[in-house]
Amino acid sequence: MLSLDPEKVAAAIRETAEIEVMPLFGKLAACDIREKGPGDLVSIADEASERHLTELLLALLPGSVVVGEESVAADAKVLDRLATQDAVWIVDPIDGTLNFCAGIPIFAVMVALVRRGETVGGWIFDPVNGEMLSAIKGEGAWLNGTRLRVPAPPLLAAMKGAISPDHVPDKAQQTELRRQYLFHGDPGDFRCAGREYTELSRGGRHFTTFRKLLPWDHAPGVLIHCEAGGYSATMDDDAPYSLQRHSGPFLAAPDRGSWQELRELIYRT
Repeated sequence: MLSLDPEKVAAAIRETAEIEVMPLFGKLAACDIREKGPGDLVSIADEASERHLTELLLALLPGSVVVGEESVAADAKVLDRLATQDAVWIVDPIDGTLNFCAGIPIFAVMVALVRRGETVGGWIFDPVNGEMLSAIKGEGAWLNGTRLRVPAPPLLAAMKGAISPDHVPDKAQQTELRRQYLFHGDPGDFRCAGREYTELSRGGRHFTTFRKLLPWDHAPGVLIHCEAGGYSATMDDDAPYSLQRHSGPFLAAPDRGSWQELRELIYRT
């Protein structure tokens, strides 16, 4: 049982996006953006969004703690809360910061609630399009109040999706797959896990592979996709997503059968 109203969480996310995120979209100055690491940007909007969400979420669930992407960037020990605290909010204040900073309208605000190491609630909000995806473990997934279900997959040759080139070491196989499927980093790559999981959950994309598995990028989306009927697992050992594992190879697909077909396709040499 979630023990709080999921709509109140959604309202907190919407409020944060309205106050801290959207007013700065397309208006950031160079001094408002910095690099946390090579190619890893953070803006004043990310930091303001995380502060605002943290305050609201802690008020909704007294005794809980927050693990936010930016707080972990400032102090890696914050990540230890996932293993030591009973109720933890995972916050990605702006997923798709590269897009946000470039004025590209593909980004999301994401939240997950973890209890005793298990993700029990997930929310992905696209403030540009006003789309709120949510899921409560065992209760299904929803898009703006409408039940969300992953459509049945087409034949393998008709599937649309994205593959990380890191997962296809054979160059000849990369060339073959590139003719049909999108490789991460190619034009059309969302560069936003929240959008990937949105499209996976409603059938806009049939599959995606991931290399990085940081909890703020995946905890909400994996739960939503699963509750909508999708299947995801690590490709090397067919293990479910784990908050403790931070790198792939990871594959999300419409169901287990299509997952197995795609894994064989990607790994075929």
